[in-house]
Amino acid sequence: MTDPKHDAPADDASASAPDRPSRRGFLQGSSALAAAGWVSGVAGGWMLPTMHANAANPILLGIATDITGPIAPSGNACWQVAQLAAEEINAAGGINGRQVQLFLEDTASDPKVAVGNVRKLVQQRKVNVIFGGITSSMRQAIKDPIVNRGKTLYVYPQLYEGQECTKFLFNTGPTPAQQCDQLIPYLIKTLGKKKFAMPSANYVWPQLLNKYARKVIEANGGEVVFEEYYPLDQAEYSATIAKIRDGKVDCVFNTIIPPGVQPFMKQLFESGFQKNGGVAACVYYDENALNFNPAREMDGMYSCLDYFQNVDDPFSKALLGRYNKKYPNTKYMLTAGSASTGMYRGIMLYAEAVKATKGDLARKAVAAMYDKAKLTQGPGGPCEMVPGKYHAKMNMYLAKCKATGDTTSYDIISKFAMVDPKEC
Repeated sequence: MTDPKHDAPADDASASAPDRPSRRGFLQGSSALAAAGWVSGVAGGWMLPTMHANAANPILLGIATDITGPIAPSGNACWQVAQLAAEEINAAGGINGRQVQLFLEDTASDPKVAVGNVRKLVQQRKVNVIFGGITSSMRQAIKDPIVNRGKTLYVYPQLYEGQECTKFLFNTGPTPAQQCDQLIPYLIKTLGKKKFAMPSANYVWPQLLNKYARKVIEANGGEVVFEEYYPLDQAEYSATIAKIRDGKVDCVFNTIIPPGVQPFMKQLFESGFQKNGGVAACVYYDENALNFNPAREMDGMYSCLDYFQNVDDPFSKALLGRYNKKYPNTKYMLTAGSASTGMYRGIMLYAEAVKATKGDLARKAVAAMYDKAKLTQGPGGPCEMVPGKYHAKMNMYLAKCKATGDTTSYDIISKFAMVDPKEC
């Protein structure tokens, strides 16, 4: 996802003060990292020791993600899955016999903070590659100090609006084509929902995603009744709910993000929209969305992502089991909309690329191999980079949210194999 300022998922503690990470959030993040074995640096940041304390000449991986701030639920899921991936690589003997070592910096849901912290990864830690960024505004802020100034490889793991075709920047999350081309025809042709409302946060991800979605809606015989954009922290949506009612909208394609999405979903639910046969869809909603909305408000929600926890794939099930065993009772789950599947995928593709270079870590050499890297198995199934396009083909899953008490799960409706990103 993306935003002009913060962007995407926020927890309740941070939503009240989205411009800065809370002290409580910082302490909670630090405690979790320390408990997971990370060591804090004198100048800030975190380092995860390798399995073998005396491992010579490790490969250095930088993780830049939101440990604190409005997007902390997604960021914490990302560093957790990065740790799991790194430990699995090391347990299997490393990459060409070399261990990998992780360095982590908090981007704090604030691009200004992020730029300085990313520079530490490049200039002080001298990492070989950086993974991270949840929002598109964050990606835009940190890619210059990474790719252009730092001459470092950058892997962006989140679903997003597309159109990022920067050399030495690889995208390992879904694009609008991979999500909308599967979801929207189902909503119109199978469910018979043809009148769409597009309430949206006012920033680049919703704007560009909606542009693509509108084309798919109209090509399939649907109609966009209205498309509106609101401040990220808007809390009152009575006028929007009235337009949905008066326009006889039967499908709400939502791209509002936290903190605004919490009051929107509450007011939509209380209006009786879903009870009266309306359908809601949101392409970033996954199992981690329980951090933002009560289960009952998500019941019946449709989404299309590269992975859900109910995916019937042996490797995916085993990966989820390993993640849950490593992080028991975590509220930051292994999910797709929170970019953690893209993080796992991105790290494992990097390992394959470095194996192909026979250990050459030069950016140009690794990028040439990353450009055609493949995984035979991963979260949601196999994936492969599309040569020259900086994006990956991957399986996509259309799913419906089912609420049971205070919990949710996603029932898989359809699987679409190795969907082309249609980018660059």
